[in-house]
Amino acid sequence: MSSLVVRNKFIGLCCALVMTACGGSDSGGVNSQEVIVTPEPEVPEESSGECVNQLYNIALATDDGGGDPLYLPEKAIDNLTTPVSRWSSEGAGKELLLDLGSANTLGSLKIKWYEGAERQANFEVETSIDGVIWEPVLEDGISSGKHSGFEQVNLIESEARYIKIVVLGNSENDWNSIVEVEAHSCEGADGQIVAAFPNELGIELIDWYLSVPTDDDNSGTSDSISETKLAAGYTNSEYFYASVDGGIVMRSPSYGFKTSTNTSYVRVELREMLRRGNNSFSTKGVNKNNWVFGSAANSVQADAGGVDGELNVTLAVNNVTTTGEDYQVGRLVIGQVHANDDEPIRLYYRKLPGNDRGSIYFAHEPRVIGSDEVYVEMIGSRSSSASNPSDGIALDEVFSYKINVVANLLTVTIRREGKEDIVSSLDMSNSLFDADDQYHYFKVGVYHLNNSSNADEYAQATFYEIRNSHTGYADSE
Repeated sequence: MSSLVVRNKFIGLCCALVMTACGGSDSGGVNSQEVIVTPEPEVPEESSGECVNQLYNIALATDDGGGDPLYLPEKAIDNLTTPVSRWSSEGAGKELLLDLGSANTLGSLKIKWYEGAERQANFEVETSIDGVIWEPVLEDGISSGKHSGFEQVNLIESEARYIKIVVLGNSENDWNSIVEVEAHSCEGADGQIVAAFPNELGIELIDWYLSVPTDDDNSGTSDSISETKLAAGYTNSEYFYASVDGGIVMRSPSYGFKTSTNTSYVRVELREMLRRGNNSFSTKGVNKNNWVFGSAANSVQADAGGVDGELNVTLAVNNVTTTGEDYQVGRLVIGQVHANDDEPIRLYYRKLPGNDRGSIYFAHEPRVIGSDEVYVEMIGSRSSSASNPSDGIALDEVFSYKINVVANLLTVTIRREGKEDIVSSLDMSNSLFDADDQYHYFKVGVYHLNNSSNADEYAQATFYEIRNSHTGYADSE
């Protein structure tokens, strides 16, 4: 008989089992045999070794005096990430002091530096249990100069109630400014900020600029990140950042700053820029920054940055809204061809709350006065009461799309591994996009078409491939 062990996982006991085997008759002799099963030794379960992160509440923020009275220490822990809510102090060696309220294991900080994507901050970090004896946990720290949002700061692990950030000016001047600080128990914090930057993932960003729903320049509209800044590695941990699986995450809230006062919806979206950082070309007009249809006049084609176009994108939609007006719930635009004022195509993904898969369809907006938009359903339905599409695309499922324009023919292709391509075409001959004044550009990202959802909802997609090409455009991919 093999050994048998009974374990109680809550109190860790092993019990020996004693079994009695009986033979003979009731009339006399009884033969018995006692079998003792020896317990196996308890083997302790191996720990995974993974740190379970905890975000600590910071009870109090102070400084060493002499800071800007408009930007007090408490603004660095007020959960507001707008630039006007920051701590600022001028001079090397200034100190921002944080009190966790009790001693805790500290492994990292997340810091949102003021103008963190424009300049590098120099700093050191010390910790203390009693506020008297201090232990250095980071020396010669320097921020990346690429992070517009929070930046990961890993520390030597310590037991700490008090945290001292000693700031030493930045790459432009002696000012020290921190918009917000978070304290975390683990190195790497919650794992949401990875070491890679969006420009390191194989997607060429020099011919795109980015819209994000912040207003760091106090313009009243969303910020535009230039193609040169994108190519240099710009990242924002809230809206535009590298994913753990090697893509670029674009995340748009339902509410935030918009690209103009005439726009109803928030977006995190790339806009094609064929000028590639050459600011002598305007963003608007028939010029080397934009492209035209192959059915346009020869003189117009000669003035443009390219003729016709193809956009290839691989992505996964990670999140959509589940509340709001029926016609807005769960929808976003993941790719476009945009003209001066109208849109030859908006490519939609939409997943309704009761469905586990989403639909794909596109809209075409002719320039003809009085004409209606044309909708083409490719996978499932765009209806607000659509049933679960049998061949739909689930959240986090990777797929690809191709938008191709040749003269006035628009062709859209949806590709998925192991499945047949789905292709739809539309004749744009009567839509007037080949007029002499019409110019075009691709857009890729999360154009979030829900401004009625709960405030904490958002749309998010991760992009693994973005390639744009045009006849006559030397940098086509």
